[in-house]
Amino acid sequence: MIVALAVLALAGIALPFLARHVGSRVFVAAAAVALGVFVHTLLLGPSVLAGGSTIPLERIEWIPQLQLTLDLRMDALSWLLALIVTGIGSLVLLYCGTYFSRTDPAVGRFAGVLIAFVGAMYGLVIADDVYLLFVMWEATSVFSYLLIGHYTNRRASRGAALEALITTTVGGLVMLVGLVILSVQVGSSSIPVILDETPSGPLTTTAVFLVLVGALSKSAIVPLHFWLPGAMAAPTPVSAYLHAAAMVKAGVFLIARFAPAFSDVPGWRITLVALGVATMLLGGWVALRQTDLKLLLAYGTVSQLGFLVVIAGYGTRDALLGAGALLLAHALFKSCLFLIVGIIDQQTGTRDLRMLSGLGRRMPVVAVVAALALASMAGIPPLFGFVAKEAVLHGLLVSGAPDAGAGDPVAIAAVIGIVLGSTLTVAYGLRFFWGAFATKPGAERTPIAERPSALSAVAPAVLAGASLVLGLVPQLAHVGIVEVAAAAPAADGAYDYELALWHGFGLELGLSVVTVVAGLGLFLIRARVEVVQAFLHSGMDASDAYWRTMSGVDRVANRVTTLTQRGSLPFYLSVILGVFVVGTTAALLAVRTWPSEIRLWDTPAQVAVGVVMIGAAIAATRAEKRFAALIVVGVTGFGMTALFAMGGAPDLAITQALVEVVTLIAFVLVLRRLPARLGDRHGSTRKVARAILGIAVGLVMAVIALVVSASRTAEPISLAWPTLARVIGHGANVVNVALVDLRAWDTLGELAVVIAAATGVASLLFLRGRIDALPRVPRADLERTVRERLERSSENDTTQRSAWILAGLTLDPRNRSILLEVVVRLIFHAVIVLSIYLLFAGHNLPGGGFAGGLVAGLALVARYLAGGRYELGAAAPFSAGALLGSGMLIAASYTFAPLLFGASAMTSTYVEGELWLLGEVEFVTSTIFDIGVYLIVVGLVLDVLRSLGAEVDRQGRGGGLTVGGDLDATPVGGAR
Repeated sequence: MIVALAVLALAGIALPFLARHVGSRVFVAAAAVALGVFVHTLLLGPSVLAGGSTIPLERIEWIPQLQLTLDLRMDALSWLLALIVTGIGSLVLLYCGTYFSRTDPAVGRFAGVLIAFVGAMYGLVIADDVYLLFVMWEATSVFSYLLIGHYTNRRASRGAALEALITTTVGGLVMLVGLVILSVQVGSSSIPVILDETPSGPLTTTAVFLVLVGALSKSAIVPLHFWLPGAMAAPTPVSAYLHAAAMVKAGVFLIARFAPAFSDVPGWRITLVALGVATMLLGGWVALRQTDLKLLLAYGTVSQLGFLVVIAGYGTRDALLGAGALLLAHALFKSCLFLIVGIIDQQTGTRDLRMLSGLGRRMPVVAVVAALALASMAGIPPLFGFVAKEAVLHGLLVSGAPDAGAGDPVAIAAVIGIVLGSTLTVAYGLRFFWGAFATKPGAERTPIAERPSALSAVAPAVLAGASLVLGLVPQLAHVGIVEVAAAAPAADGAYDYELALWHGFGLELGLSVVTVVAGLGLFLIRARVEVVQAFLHSGMDASDAYWRTMSGVDRVANRVTTLTQRGSLPFYLSVILGVFVVGTTAALLAVRTWPSEIRLWDTPAQVAVGVVMIGAAIAATRAEKRFAALIVVGVTGFGMTALFAMGGAPDLAITQALVEVVTLIAFVLVLRRLPARLGDRHGSTRKVARAILGIAVGLVMAVIALVVSASRTAEPISLAWPTLARVIGHGANVVNVALVDLRAWDTLGELAVVIAAATGVASLLFLRGRIDALPRVPRADLERTVRERLERSSENDTTQRSAWILAGLTLDPRNRSILLEVVVRLIFHAVIVLSIYLLFAGHNLPGGGFAGGLVAGLALVARYLAGGRYELGAAAPFSAGALLGSGMLIAASYTFAPLLFGASAMTSTYVEGELWLLGEVEFVTSTIFDIGVYLIVVGLVLDVLRSLGAEVDRQGRGGGLTVGGDLDATPVGGAR
């Protein structure tokens, strides 16, 4: 089974590429793939029908730690659905070869998506785990969205696809909640385990009805039926497959799967019977007034799905036998009829039955095939639809007959509803045949382009022929379908009913005759019926209600967005902090554990640092210039550095100090483009409210700190970290070992976030990519250009010698700082060496890849401040994106490299030995991960410098210096 799934998935990937060479003939290959899976499934039949331990079961370990596995199981119900999905799928794919033009550029995409849908549906029916079932369930919704919206240039197709996707996806999410509740109750996500143990109680009832919501939405049951008629905007093969044989059967399949175990849950039967009968009657009634043949079949499908839900949901053994037979019969006749509509549409250019006349004589084969399918749908012998309807009526009459000791009123109501619905079925079936093939009095014969090709009639002829063969020899179907019902209890304790064409004269046969005669009479008085329908028609249907609801949701969303997304950062912060204060205060009021003693400080030095930090925070609120406010805010950050150092956390202190410096520089780079003074144009408003909010946030955070300090009752795991760092990570620096070994998965995720942040900053500022801010002018050309410029200006010849820092060549003399240039010249290489030392020493001493990367980044910052953006380009002549990508590649490679040696991911080891001059050296493999961290941090700093610094400079000056151009007239870094 897993091989079959893999083949279908690979076909979905390969077919679009194959279609580039063979055009619409790609559908022949797709049909061959589906047919191969059909044959494979058919060969599994003996094992499936034997039952017990012979049932095919495959299990693939997925996440053993979470006890998640990919379980595939094919019992009788799965086998029946799998045969329908693959068998009818192969015929529809073959039909597509004649339906689509050979030059249609979209056939490859359509073929790939359709065969992928076959795979998703196949996986759905054989899934033996609720989570795998949900994944496949939602996959069918996604693929159906793509198929229904195949005509992307048509608004109706896009709208119908979205309508179907939203309805079925929301239903699927509701279903997932129910499945999770059931799996948690049982303690297993295995479907057979859930059905065997059959939990009970109010929670189970709730879960079961949540599952039913998903099933009913998928099978288009009232009130969620509206999406199916709208989906007729799809190509006809989509309707023939998804909306007759496959997707809409998923809900019926799930009901039939759960019915044996949960049909006795309070409200199960009465709900499904009521909704099913309502759907059957509504769909049949609306189908009677449709003039589009495809819409007529769509509402007929809605009606038949209600029929299926009634009998599948009843849940007894006799009922499930009838449900299995009807499910097969419906798939055969309804997909056949949709394909017939496709042929008529192609040959005449219309599906309007008012414009069709005389097709029966010119398309006799198509008319005969359609007649067979319609007879099966109406339940007329000797078609299989008659056999299925007899079985359905028997299954309900056994439970509803008083002489059988049951007398269930729900069953009696179901029989009455089915008789009425079947009457409508006969009537709209006759309307279809009359509208499509009859010669209407006074109407001109409808011209046809050409006679249908023999290949286009193959698929519907096979489907209609199957209905006839199974009707004449129903034992062929009974062998498999009887096992579908085996899991359910018999209504009267005995079970001997078999699918047969003739059971003698009985109530079932009498009811069938009544439905045919009544349906014929209803068709004959169709003019009067149309008058009644016109009188009762309100002008609004469920689809209109859906779109009005969605429009209302859009209006509410727009209003909420208008109110909350004002483009005001103070407003956003006020909302976030206000919610934090209110929500957290409410939680704190429920706290019962408070600290018995409060220790405000360990040493007086901490009090002094705290006073400085408080003073800096207050000063920031009073600052009139942006730069002054930035500096005093930075004081609070360096105060935290001092507190970390006093608390015995040198790694945190170093990292905090470096981050604070880099952050201050980044803010300075941004402030260059902002007004110097605060409130020059936009003064602060509501100062008192802001002050109150700020004080409230501070007080809440202080209370949180107190509560958290008293909330721990168990011994923290951090006490064991020094030992774990030495034994597992082979290092003495607990912080660094935790980052690159003990919690390396967290660090890997955080690295991905860092790269995403860097990419976001770059995308906001760079115009055409990161290359814009990286001058690629060779140094020799740059120096020659500047010298020529100076010579023309009669400048002093002292610039003729080469400069190590480009400030003398690129910056205006008024903006140069000779002292800064000299200092940078002296310390740059030493700082780079220091960063590398921190990188390699961090495993045992304060440091690490993060701190080392920040130090290297500060060295680049110094080069930029001393020489401007051209100096930055010369100091780092490589892309920041390359550094970020290389770092992530190294970190990820280290993560998974141990798998090649049979170890778990991120397993570290070490190598030690003697090296000349260095003495005893130890190298831990997790240092490789740290190197990746180092490169990512350097790349991040470089990206910030080039975006907030160099790129802002370039954009502000129209590009600055170019070869053959002039000096920058305004500052580019350096002193101001």
